[in-house]
Amino acid sequence: MAGGAYAALSGLRSRMEQLDRLAGDIANAKTAGYKSERVTTQAAERPDFDRVLQAAVDVTPATGYLDFRPGSMERTGRDLDFAIEGRGFFVVDTPNGPRYTRNGHLSIATDGTLVTADGHPLQAVAPQGTTDRTLKVDATSGPLSVAGDGTVSAGSQTMGRLRVVDFDDYSTLEREELGRFRAPASLTPEESSNAEVRSGLLEASNVSVVDRMVALTEVARGFEALQRGLNILHTELDGRAISELGRR
Repeated sequence: MAGGAYAALSGLRSRMEQLDRLAGDIANAKTAGYKSERVTTQAAERPDFDRVLQAAVDVTPATGYLDFRPGSMERTGRDLDFAIEGRGFFVVDTPNGPRYTRNGHLSIATDGTLVTADGHPLQAVAPQGTTDRTLKVDATSGPLSVAGDGTVSAGSQTMGRLRVVDFDDYSTLEREELGRFRAPASLTPEESSNAEVRSGLLEASNVSVVDRMVALTEVARGFEALQRGLNILHTELDGRAISELGRR
C-alpha cells in the first residue's frame, strides 16, 4: 500500500471517531448536566512502516478532554429539579458503583426514595453514627424545598441532606450516559464545602449547538476531501500507470 493511501485511510478513521463524538454532543444538547468533549488529532510514529510502506504518517485521535464549564441555569419551577451552583456533583448509587452528575432531575420512588430519572437512588449525607446514605422523603408532609447546603425538607420536616462532592482533578473523570461520570479508584471524592443547591432549576448542557455544527461541517468536509484523495490515488493514478506502462 502506498504511504499516501495509508495516511488518507488513517485520517478517515480518525474523522469517523470525531464525527461520532460530535454527534453525541449534539444529541445531548438538551441533557441536563451534560458536558461536551473536545478532541483533535495527532500523528503516531510507526517505525515498522519502513518495512512495508514507502512513507506514511498514521493520524490518530488525540486524547480528548471534557469541558466542565457550567451550563446555564434553567428555571423549571419543579420541586424535584435541583441544580448545583459552584463546583461539585451529586452522587448516584448504581449497580456498577457510585457515579457523579450535575443532572438534578429527580423523582420519588414508591418507597419514598429520592431517585434519578432512571430509578437509581441519590446519596444523602449519612446521619452521624450511621452509614445509611439513602434519602427518603414524605411528600404528604408538605411541599418539598431544599436549602443551599442540600438539606431537603417536606413542609416543616427535614428529610435529609443531599450529598455533594468534588474532586481536585477532573481530567481523569470518564463520561457515561445521562450526563454521569465515573471516577477511577485513584481519585477520591471530597465533600464539597462551597457548592449551593437550588430547587426549581436545572443546569443545562454546556454544548453549543452552533459550535458543534461548525465543527461537524469542518470534519465532514475533511472526510470528503480524504475520500476524493483516495479516489485519485486508486483510480486516476493507478489507471494512468497501467495506461502508460501498457504502451511500453
